[in-house]
Amino acid sequence: MSESTGRKDSYYVVSNPQTTEDELVVLFTGSSQTKPGHKPGPKVVDYYLLHHILSGKGTYTCQGVTYRLGPGDSFLIEPGKLISYIADEQDPWHYCWLAFEGERASRLLRQIGLSSRRPVVHTEPGRSVAELYRHVQTAFQARGAGANLQAVGCLHLLLAEYAAALQPQQQSDPRQASRSEHIVQQAIQFMTTQYAEPITMELMAEALGYNRAYLSTLFKKQTGLTPVSFLLKLRTDKARLLLRERLELTVEQIASSVGFQDPLYFSKQFKRLYGVSPTEYRSAMKQL
Repeated sequence: MSESTGRKDSYYVVSNPQTTEDELVVLFTGSSQTKPGHKPGPKVVDYYLLHHILSGKGTYTCQGVTYRLGPGDSFLIEPGKLISYIADEQDPWHYCWLAFEGERASRLLRQIGLSSRRPVVHTEPGRSVAELYRHVQTAFQARGAGANLQAVGCLHLLLAEYAAALQPQQQSDPRQASRSEHIVQQAIQFMTTQYAEPITMELMAEALGYNRAYLSTLFKKQTGLTPVSFLLKLRTDKARLLLRERLELTVEQIASSVGFQDPLYFSKQFKRLYGVSPTEYRSAMKQL
């Protein structure tokens, strides 16, 4: 037992019970109440490793930079990067960890802004970060058929928590897109993924949490098109692709597939944009 903390030193780790080759795989998870001055490294690993500090203090050194960390902090270790970390002599940390690998791993971390250049993220008390680590441990202990799926699901939720915590830092970075560009990109993403649904300007504004007039004005300023015009062009472009590639579908079926409830309105808008009707366009494509 550590004299300085009165807590027992402990170490526990459990591995993924499944042998899985996938784009994202959780390898193992664990937790430890470290000894005073506990120092792994300097060393390298060949997988991604996330640590989350439950209590205590210590330092993490990566890329020549040393970070002083405490409860609520998490840090990332990337494959092949030389790192070391040291538990405090008076108040050694108690942390949990999770190791993962796969082709999607680097993309996900890049999307949220975690890397060896920015390897630390702080989460506020009350967030579900520690609970997500425990869920992975429980899934692996149960050794069920869906253990890796549960673990990967928890990893996605964990990265979402980190993304939310990092967001204020990213917004203050001058290299990040401006707020206006971010809002417009949200609208474009909304329409690009839901163009086939009966969406309206009012519905999109409400879903994104912005005033309808404000969103429409901002969108027109950034893109040169109103959201309605953008959606119409998006739907007809998708229809044109289906007319070429899905010859078994009728014009009415294609109209419905891209979000037009009225096939006559679809034909009218298609001809206005491309100069020919959908039927004439399909006939021309067959002759090529």
